[in-house]
Formats: sequence, structure tokens, C-alpha cells
Amino acid sequence: MAAEMDAAVTFAVVLPSLLVAHHVADHWVQSSHQAGNKGRAGWVGRWNCAKHVATYTAVTALAVGLVWTALGLSITAAGFVVGQVVSAVTHYWADRRTTLAWLAKLCGQSGFYRLGAPREGRDDNPSLGTGAYVLDQSWHWAWLFAAALTTALV
Repeated sequence: MAAEMDAAVTFAVVLPSLLVAHHVADHWVQSSHQAGNKGRAGWVGRWNCAKHVATYTAVTALAVGLVWTALGLSITAAGFVVGQVVSAVTHYWADRRTTLAWLAKLCGQSGFYRLGAPREGRDDNPSLGTGAYVLDQSWHWAWLFAAALTTALV
């Protein structure tokens, strides 16, 4: 019973830590250049996405490492690493953009994905309020849940 309680407490602390770190890393640490180029085709896009995910993972690792140390959580080294890998790999996958657009299409969400996007040949809605952004963020949150659970259980 004590092991299950330790895992529950660890999960309960790690999940909000990852969510906060996610928002900081995605919106403050990521450079405008990375944000504008990580979805491009070829090596330019892959390189910018990899740089973003590297800094993103540094922030999430710092957050989890901080609560692990400060609160004496029962996280194993393997749990820490596997949780960070789950977060990093799934973040990269979604941030390449074509992958998430493909998943949205597969799930019948193409219309929602395009909601708020500029019309073809125009720059008439430059905002964060798009369906693509909402689907991107909900994807990340779902995988941060999985990362927190992995961190607590491995």
C-alpha cells in the first residue's frame, strides 16, 4: 500500500509540474525562429523542431528534478528518464505539424484543425486562437499525463 501511495503522490506532484513547465517552455523559452520553422519540410524544420524539443525537455527535466529533490519524491532514475523521453518524443511528433494535421484528418477533425487559420494567400488571422493550436496543446497535455504516470510508476 505504501508503494501505491508513493506513486500516487509522485503522479499528483509531477503532472502539474510538467504542465507548468510545458507552458513556460512552449511559450517563453521557444524562440520565434523555432516556432516559425519547426513545421517546415526537410532538415530546416527537423532541426528547428529538435532545438525546440531540446530546450523544452531541459525545462521539463528541471521542473521534475526540482520537485523530486525538494519534496523527496520516490522517482527512480529510469522513471525520470522514461517520462522525459515520452514527453520529448510525443512533443516532437506533434510539433512537426504535418503529423498532427494527419491525425486530425484521421479523426475527422480537419475542419476544427483549420479553424481560425489564415485563408489561402492571405495573412488575415495571425493569432494563437486556432483549432491547430488547441489540438496541439491538448495533444501535449494528454502525453504529459502519460509522462507523469510513467515517471511515477517506472
